[in-house]
Amino acid sequence: MVLRRYWQQLLETAWKRRNVLWLHGVRRVGKTVLCQSLPKIEYFDCELPSARRAMEDPEAFLDGLRGKRVVLDEVHRLGNPSEMLKIAADHYRDVHVIATGSSTLSASRKFRDTLTGRKHDAWLTPMCLADLADAKLTNLERRLLHGGLPPFLLERAVEEREFQEWMDSYWAKDIQEMFRLERKDSFQKLTEMILAQSGGVFEASRFAAACEVNRSTITNYLRVLEATFVAHVIRPYSTREQNEIVSAPKVYGFDTGFVCAYRGWRELRREDLGALWEHFALNEIMTRTQARDVQYWRDKRGHEIDFVLLRRGGHATAVECKWSATGFDAANLAAFRRLHPLGENVVLAADVKIAFQRNYGILKVRFEPLEQFASRLARA
Repeated sequence: MVLRRYWQQLLETAWKRRNVLWLHGVRRVGKTVLCQSLPKIEYFDCELPSARRAMEDPEAFLDGLRGKRVVLDEVHRLGNPSEMLKIAADHYRDVHVIATGSSTLSASRKFRDTLTGRKHDAWLTPMCLADLADAKLTNLERRLLHGGLPPFLLERAVEEREFQEWMDSYWAKDIQEMFRLERKDSFQKLTEMILAQSGGVFEASRFAAACEVNRSTITNYLRVLEATFVAHVIRPYSTREQNEIVSAPKVYGFDTGFVCAYRGWRELRREDLGALWEHFALNEIMTRTQARDVQYWRDKRGHEIDFVLLRRGGHATAVECKWSATGFDAANLAAFRRLHPLGENVVLAADVKIAFQRNYGILKVRFEPLEQFASRLARA
């Protein structure tokens, strides 16, 4: 077990704001282990019939937990999970609750109340840089190949069947139970295609024929994948300049291990590392900001910026992700800044350990370690 101290501190800080926390993240990302690692915690697995029976009367259940810290794992298994959490938030402020699930509260019809203003949301992402430090894992390429789900990352080798078992469990426990979709083969086919083509521009019509469903069904499936954090939809940044592509989003799979598995990569070549590093950087940015407020930019001439982040004041931070800083070409940044001159230019390269600046004509570019950049985002 890895003691994930960054996340422990995040939860402890969140409890100072609200007594009810909603901890979400994909299956097997480590929600249960993280919760059980917190000191003085009482754990209830809502998948167990005995636990559900104990919660049939929420007030009686919470009365017995005054002054305690409680985990309600897989809380969506309750008949009315919103009622339990709402009562805890409104009438049992001395009971500190963490409820876990795989999606946002608003995503499923099972939650009749999204508890707006009553809870704090925490999103547990696949293992980030702080987690790798806690696990004493210094081999970044291992993280890229195996992915960031702790059981997969900590194994010496991950068999193909383990990814399929995860996919089957995701369908059975998250999708059918929470969203009641009917066509397993079509949904899983889309999921596999998105993982295999992760980081590419998404056009629903291209997937419809292969998945044997119509375009609107593909769009609905993508919403479900996004709500359950299996896909990240990165929309284009634009101020409606004529030369910009402004319609199609890019879609990233949630984890580099699954991207590698569905691309058939059992070993990494040097040409694979840049794309996986881009995925890892996205995971780190989202970890620190606890949000998916990330965009990308592309023009009709093919210039592209990996990520665009809007900071306070409205200026756009342009972020390029490179496996190596050597030979960096600033042409894409220059094209972007001709249209959007204000904002910071950042290159996140895996081999940069100390931040430095380079000038490309009048263009100033900051090369920065990923951890340092992500920490700056968290403080902004």
